[in-house]
Amino acid sequence: MAVALKGSIIRTIKSMVVATVVLGVLSTARAESNFLTLGTGGFTGVYYPAGGSICRLVNNQRQHHGIRCSVQSTGGSVDNLQQVRSGELDMGIAQADWLAHAYRGSDRFKASGADQQLRTLFSLYPEYFTVVTRADSGITKLDQLKGKRVSVGKVGSGQRATLEVLMRLKGWTMDDFSQAMEVNPADQASALCAGKIDVMIYTLGHPNGATKEVTHGCNSRIVEIDDAAVAKMVRDYPYYRWAIIPAGMYPGNERPIRTLGVMATFFSNDQLNEERAYQMVKAVFEQAESFRRLHPAFDALVLQQMVKGPFSAPLHPGAKRYFVEQGLIAP
Repeated sequence: MAVALKGSIIRTIKSMVVATVVLGVLSTARAESNFLTLGTGGFTGVYYPAGGSICRLVNNQRQHHGIRCSVQSTGGSVDNLQQVRSGELDMGIAQADWLAHAYRGSDRFKASGADQQLRTLFSLYPEYFTVVTRADSGITKLDQLKGKRVSVGKVGSGQRATLEVLMRLKGWTMDDFSQAMEVNPADQASALCAGKIDVMIYTLGHPNGATKEVTHGCNSRIVEIDDAAVAKMVRDYPYYRWAIIPAGMYPGNERPIRTLGVMATFFSNDQLNEERAYQMVKAVFEQAESFRRLHPAFDALVLQQMVKGPFSAPLHPGAKRYFVEQGLIAP
């Protein structure tokens, strides 16, 4: 009996050792693999097609560099930054403001501390802080959101985080809304048109599916955000700027709309080695014309603007190597 028990213990220990070795091998293989994951956002936003476009262009040239790129739908900017830090994602797309906060360890990243391993690959397109309401709501300016049912965005999304910055500057809390609701991004348009919410808020490039859905689905309009608190954000932080949503882009919105803008940024960290970063960037920039055709929000992409700083996190050495080779930036 004792001998049998001893044998069982030995077999168990051997199994544990083998399992540990296998896990170690798998972990090493993952670290050395050319399979890379890119965090995006919800299906109705622009991050998801942007990430898909990047991966498509990279995978088009897989026979040359061996990299396989795959997208993952996520909660958005903040979620992507957290998952890249934890190693669950290799790369992501984020608003430039939240990339800056994550790199410095400020605002909602204060508790986790600065993540100075973050690296910029390139800027993508301008994003617009977008507030949409039904045309019969009477809302024509930001201050009129108080007392309304507002879809404030999911925790982990860039729009929720940026809204909270703006609210702090205005001295607001979520209690200033009659209801602060975390409506799923894919359901916001139908909720607004059905009268379940008064306001939907998001930060994304234009044109986009979410705004098309709500402006075609019911009589709705985009609210101009020409506000003193927004002016302070633009004045105090280099990653914010005034932006104009063009007139006539959506039904019922025939005038240009002034709002807050911030760049969407493609980022990774220094765990992505130089050669892989170089090949990823090279694949996208060599197929720039194809990239522009993959989504209407990419129509105005200009290579010189995509490499123009200041960046919220340092430029990745692999990206810098390619940009210098092409004469896009100085050595």
